[in-house]
Amino acid sequence: MRTEPKPLILIVEDEAELAQVVAKHLEDAGMQAQISPRAAHAANFLKRHFANLMLLDISLPDQTGFALLDELKAAGIKVPTIFLTGNDQEASKVKALDMGGDDYITKPFSYPELVARIRAVLRRAEAKSDLNVTENVRVSDEPFDFCGATITPIRLEIAFPGGVIEKIGRKELGILTYLNAHQGVVITRKTLIHAVWGIHADVRSRSLDQYIVKVRDLYKTHGLDLSAFRTVHGIGYIFDPKGVSKEGRD
Repeated sequence: MRTEPKPLILIVEDEAELAQVVAKHLEDAGMQAQISPRAAHAANFLKRHFANLMLLDISLPDQTGFALLDELKAAGIKVPTIFLTGNDQEASKVKALDMGGDDYITKPFSYPELVARIRAVLRRAEAKSDLNVTENVRVSDEPFDFCGATITPIRLEIAFPGGVIEKIGRKELGILTYLNAHQGVVITRKTLIHAVWGIHADVRSRSLDQYIVKVRDLYKTHGLDLSAFRTVHGIGYIFDPKGVSKEGRD
């Protein structure tokens, strides 16, 4: 019988005794806990590891919880966040929720309620991710044109002239969506991998190139010109339908 993995909760809290007590309650509730007493430690951990949720204090020794959340967002790291803090000011709560916090709990608090709120946020995060086709594409995204073919995310389909419809793989869809949203600029292989697979993905450039080949072969089969989608040797790719760049041209 398959055992469901335990969610990992990152506790960003400099009060060592409180952090240990919170961790014990979470582990008793069937979760894993990782404690980070500093914002920098938490940032480094999340750049290397996946966490299902972060419990974040606002007042930390090296920077505020607000600054940490901004830093993570700038790095493309998305983690559901519950602020767990002694700051009960309404302005602080509003700021935390406006910047993307999923909940706000003030100290002192009930441990059963904390566990219940964590589970509620985890359920919402799971339901939201169910709509994701890749890291950067959701099934609710609108269809778009890419070099003469219409791509429909909700059906994972690409329609070619003459009414021919083909299925398209999830990763190919993610690649085309990102290119379409960043026209006329050079995109590094690393950036494209992180956009489609996620920032923590261990994906090699060769794997990305294989998906690119699939896209090129599909368009070639249907006689469509992909000259606007070019390889920039040693760097990555560019999608330049308006011809604004010379990058990738022979």
